[in-house]
Amino acid sequence: MRALTRGWKPPEDEIAWVDGALDRPETLLKLATGADAVIHIAGLLNATDRADFDKVNFGGTANMIDAARAAGVRRFVHISSLAAREPGLSDYGRSKAKAERIVAASGLNWTIVRPPAVYGPGDRETLDLFRMARRGFVALPPKGRFSLVHVEDLGRLILSLLDEPDTWGETYEPDDGREGGWDHRHFARTLGRLYGKRATTLAMPKPFLRLASGLDRLVRRNRAKLTPDRVGYFCHPDWVVRAEKRPPAALWTPQVRTPTGLKQTAEWYREQGWLK
Repeated sequence: MRALTRGWKPPEDEIAWVDGALDRPETLLKLATGADAVIHIAGLLNATDRADFDKVNFGGTANMIDAARAAGVRRFVHISSLAAREPGLSDYGRSKAKAERIVAASGLNWTIVRPPAVYGPGDRETLDLFRMARRGFVALPPKGRFSLVHVEDLGRLILSLLDEPDTWGETYEPDDGREGGWDHRHFARTLGRLYGKRATTLAMPKPFLRLASGLDRLVRRNRAKLTPDRVGYFCHPDWVVRAEKRPPAALWTPQVRTPTGLKQTAEWYREQGWLK
């Protein structure tokens, strides 16, 4: 297996690292040459403007498709985002929807996966939620529901797709198997119980979140998690995967129970010193 990296990484038994980037086509060709399939998972979550999102999420996908074609690779698994379902809510979602369209028009044997919120060891996007839950107070978006999936379950799904022709031309929305997803407040209280607390929750109105996003940018600068672009889709009330878009049960079902996965993630954060 070969994988792209923008910086040096230590050797691993089953991974050959290829130094490169999505805007360096020659490195993408090196990555794809001799491969049986391409899994395109790279993307940009935070950016200051629409052009930056398009450059990476759309332009990078186009470059990866070109490299696959040039290398003679027909199988292409594209990891998108549930945000692509509502492209009008954010520049991020818009760029992911544009990328999906170019994948669908590529002529390759493609499958698109739209993960909801992904959590697990190593993830920094949900870390702030764990930090708030540990303190016993969780600030939330307005009332709504969402789905999530553990990173190990997502990885198993991606690998299960590679040799399945029946999945060509399909778009899947995986989750943890919880029907109807998670209510924001219920999820926050589930996190609080990891620390033996009944977490106090407060749903923030959209204007307040816009103000908070500016403060987050001021304090954490390019490391800010609550960006103005994210406010739009954070406030959307329905990020629950659609039942008809779940992967076929014969192919894949989630194995990690969310309470167990959350506990393991919290323990990993603590071991790494991310939660003190």
